[in-house]
Amino acid sequence: MKKVYYLKTCSTCSRILKELNLPSDFVLQDIKSEPITEKQLEQMGELAGSYEALFSRRATLYKTMDLKNKSLTESDYKNYILEHYTFLSRPVFIINNTIYIGNSKKNVEAVKQALNEV
Repeated sequence: MKKVYYLKTCSTCSRILKELNLPSDFVLQDIKSEPITEKQLEQMGELAGSYEALFSRRATLYKTMDLKNKSLTESDYKNYILEHYTFLSRPVFIINNTIYIGNSKKNVEAVKQALNEV
């Protein structure tokens, strides 16, 4: 499977996708226009080892809802991500059952490496 969960309106996601120049066999899913299903999130959670790993603490809603002062469970992380797309740390790449989460330079380099091996 070769898939990217991203936000079309996010300039960082756009820059990364342009930089990577993905092969045509990649499936791109704009999580705003095509929300993540529970099944998709469960698959990502399984690959990542937790829903917390997929959760973005940079989301404006995280601050607005004062979530930093709450003890969140795995179930909470999952529900928040399903509730609103901004809680997903993006972009999320799935390449041959390996997941790459977020936009750090290290992560983008790991995706580039994986693309060279495919």
